[in-house]
Amino acid sequence: MADNVVTADQLRLFIERVERLEEEKKALSEDIKDVYLEAKSQGYDAPTMRAIVRLRRMEKHHRDEAEALLETYKAALGLA
Repeated sequence: MADNVVTADQLRLFIERVERLEEEKKALSEDIKDVYLEAKSQGYDAPTMRAIVRLRRMEKHHRDEAEALLETYKAALGLA
């Protein structure tokens, strides 16, 4: 029976940690949104900035692959 109590306490602690982290994640998301809004108010294009952030997050060889594939698709569609 004591094992169930310890397990329940441990589970509750895990759940509470996840809840706190979710709250922090929400706050960070709002902060990021505010930065994009500030950049937009200064004349920057938020979707392009998001694309740059996504590219910078990638490893170089993955970024090179994605850019090569994009160029291939653009050429196939006559956009290059």
